Amino acid sequence: MAGGTLEVASMSAQYGDFKVLHDISFTVAPGEIVSIVGSNGAGKTTTLRSIVGIIHPTGGTVTFDGTRIDGHRPSEIVERGLAMVPEGRNLFRDMTVEENLMMGAHVPRVRKRARQRVAQMYERFATLPGLAKRYAGTLSGGQQQIVAIARALMSEPSILLMDEPSLGLSPKITLEIFALVRQIGADGTSVVLVEQNVTHALALASRAYVISEGRSVMEGNAHDILASDDVRRQFLGET
Repeated sequence: MAGGTLEVASMSAQYGDFKVLHDISFTVAPGEIVSIVGSNGAGKTTTLRSIVGIIHPTGGTVTFDGTRIDGHRPSEIVERGLAMVPEGRNLFRDMTVEENLMMGAHVPRVRKRARQRVAQMYERFATLPGLAKRYAGTLSGGQQQIVAIARALMSEPSILLMDEPSLGLSPKITLEIFALVRQIGADGTSVVLVEQNVTHALALASRAYVISEGRSVMEGNAHDILASDDVRRQFLGET
């Protein structure tokens, strides 16, 4: 699917009476990897959930390819070309890997080509064919993460939003997952990456945004942000 531009403008969101996001703004251009970093509880996950319609923003706008999508249902947003790999993977543990992949092709745009898309995922991710008939709940954390990424890619998204893809993984598997993220970007799919590993997240990205207490506090070239003394003190423990 051809790439599109995502524009988040002054987006706010809340849970009940508690306001979590305050006027968050950022853009993602076609083919770009953008990282969003911040401390635990800063609002990173809420930002992604608000974009894909799991949470409805209470203010601001979310525009994709010139069309507002804030307030739309998640299925409508996936149909337009955005997909999310959630924190914790959220696979159907009692379903096979292949059944989980098929769930990623539930939107009308790709439903008729679901089997073709599964074959493409097997070709793209070398470990998947051997796991096809295994139940997702029996897989290792790294294997589950690959399945979660492949499931999201089943819908042929223009933009892939990834929430903490390295969470709970070993350093070796983490590097493998980040290599996959880099390749996904190189293949032309834009990526919005929320990641606890700040060094790797900023090394992967062309641009980055720092969120603190639900507010955007820094933005710019990812390598420049990584070199920032404030960022290195706050996230890398440097003095």
